[in-house]
Amino acid sequence: MTPQRSTGAGAEADMPEYAGHYRLESRLGSGGMGVVHLARSTSGLRLAVKVVHAEFARDREFRGRFRQEVAAARRVSGAFTAPVVDADPEAERPWMATLFIPGPTLAEQVKQDGPLDAGQVRRLMAGLAEALRDIHRVGVVHRDLKPSNVLLAKDGPKVIDFGISRPKDSELRTETGKLIGTPPFMAPEQFRRPREVGPAADIFALGSVLVHAATGRGPFDSDSPYVVAYQVVHDEPDLSGVPQGLAPLVERCLAKDPEDRPTPDELMRQLRSVAASYDTQAFIPAQRTSKTVGPVDSGGDLPRSPEERSPEGRSSEERSPEEKGKGGGKRSRRGRVRPGRLAAVVAGALGLVAGGVLASVHFLGGDPGPRTPRTAAVGFAGWRTEPVAGRAAAPRCAFGAGKLLCAGAGQAYALDARGGRVLWRHPFAGARWSGAPVVSGGLVQVRDQAGGAVALDPGTGRTRWRRALPAGAGTQYTAGTLLITGADGTVTGVDGGSGRTRWSHRLPGDGRPRVDTFPDDGTAGALAYATTTTADGRSTRVVAFDPATGAVRRDTRLTGLLQPVGAEGDAVYFTAADPVYGDTDAVVRYDAASRTLRRVPLPAPRPDVHAAVHRGVVYLLDVNGGLDAVDTGAGERLWHLETSVSRGSAPVAGDRYLYFSAGDGRLLAVDVRGGRLAGQTPARPGAGTEGVAALRAAPVLAASRVYGTAPDGSVFALDARDPSAW
Repeated sequence: MTPQRSTGAGAEADMPEYAGHYRLESRLGSGGMGVVHLARSTSGLRLAVKVVHAEFARDREFRGRFRQEVAAARRVSGAFTAPVVDADPEAERPWMATLFIPGPTLAEQVKQDGPLDAGQVRRLMAGLAEALRDIHRVGVVHRDLKPSNVLLAKDGPKVIDFGISRPKDSELRTETGKLIGTPPFMAPEQFRRPREVGPAADIFALGSVLVHAATGRGPFDSDSPYVVAYQVVHDEPDLSGVPQGLAPLVERCLAKDPEDRPTPDELMRQLRSVAASYDTQAFIPAQRTSKTVGPVDSGGDLPRSPEERSPEGRSSEERSPEEKGKGGGKRSRRGRVRPGRLAAVVAGALGLVAGGVLASVHFLGGDPGPRTPRTAAVGFAGWRTEPVAGRAAAPRCAFGAGKLLCAGAGQAYALDARGGRVLWRHPFAGARWSGAPVVSGGLVQVRDQAGGAVALDPGTGRTRWRRALPAGAGTQYTAGTLLITGADGTVTGVDGGSGRTRWSHRLPGDGRPRVDTFPDDGTAGALAYATTTTADGRSTRVVAFDPATGAVRRDTRLTGLLQPVGAEGDAVYFTAADPVYGDTDAVVRYDAASRTLRRVPLPAPRPDVHAAVHRGVVYLLDVNGGLDAVDTGAGERLWHLETSVSRGSAPVAGDRYLYFSAGDGRLLAVDVRGGRLAGQTPARPGAGTEGVAALRAAPVLAASRVYGTAPDGSVFALDARDPSAW
């Protein structure tokens, strides 16, 4: 059979007859990045072969991204996807061959035969949850899950098209000129912080896909992608028509905050509790009338990056007391977004960073249980406690007012830093946490995402004041001021002790600024920094201001796409990112007193980094496990270490060691003098595969002790000076 030919002029007017050894028989579909053909191998095996458009084949950068797509697809098993059979990214026209899977796409099925019934939607949800678990386990984030990328095969749904990451141009842009996904099925963080998108974005897309399957429309619906983007970030989803028994789960998938969405494992567990309401036969779609016989290439219309990955899956925060007992008696570990409320979009989004310096890979297993720490030379034996019994998830902690202050399991609490005893608790019904407590204005500040900033008495945990936050507001704390950044770009300073407004106005710069604060090092006062970047990502305006008064101290425009990561004295430290791909390619130090700038380039770009600064050295941990130490004074990289823990916590640096946490509860220490592993604790993942933290809680360094948390719900203290004794 001769291949079909296009009928017009242009690069695709004469289609190839072969891709490698595979004869192209007919065209299954076409998209923005390539054409998918039905093909046969020499032995007669039917394949779906994607051939890149000629115009992209001539682009060297595009070829690199296509190689990433092939690598991502190969990492995932064929149980829930179309297995990769062969590929040649270096061919004149790059191509990739996958096993042909007969069956319509979900988009075709709904268009031809209307929405699915309740039982079919439940089975679709279970199948896609299994597929996402499989995808996330190998460190891949799909980032473009949509009805046209879901094949309805006889043995269950298959997820296809792992796309080409980060296109050079698109009709809808993010703040750095990147669009990553398809607007009706994108998560809020994909619009706000596209470089920090993780597996939870796929869960949001799953919710949108299920609404489409059940109703024929999306939860956010408009002809304009710009209106859809606004709705995704600011509006509540329209779930009318979604089966009643599944609506609560779909609503949780569509939570504005990534942290509030369930993991694939949790979805499957909850679906078991509602399975009795529906039949359990395999999903076999009705016979379609369309002539299309295989997977239609979504075209990579809005490609995504396989670099943002989480090989260990994601876990969740605890649900509120009111939500216990729902779902067949199984307790879910995340609360639902309250109807009518906007879950806040927090600066820094997921905080997705890499970490780990291991000589060997530690596979997740059962909880090793309590461990008696070795006694260090100074005599501190350490301690370990479970502040909320039976509620597994890593709390987030900070040191302040002489106590270890933590948030998790629907409550805030204070621990005796010397022995781990719980000093007080403050429950928050329905609250979900965006970060560790902070001491500001002499009070313990926490943010419940039900819509308020709450200040607690550090001695008793009683509420001293509470302030409602506007929808979509970001919050940052300094020693005495809460800074609230509104969706319209207005920044408001609130007295941390009283809750009263001190000032409120827009800072210099266009659009909504990113506001960062850093601990006062005692040399120059704790300034806050508001940054705005030009649309092309080529320059960044940095406004340093007094958080207590809002008075602008410095207003500087610097070259590059910069993000502040620390401040010491008059020096401010930034990571510099490539404006097209968003990867960190340099570290920048700006000295405000002398108005001098030093840029230290990295040997290779680092994807999705978080940083720690200590005495002029910037430590970078990237999402793939790379760890760098960059001396900004000497203008050189001191060392680099490839690690085996991806998506570790934000690092914390001291004079001798750098500390960070792994997703299975290990606390690791690296000797900063040479970049070698100095010690690590046992893994404490909790029961089952869900005991892997979605957001790695950063350790806390206070004096000579380091405090860590684990997904099993435990909090522990160790001697920071002797990691070898851990």
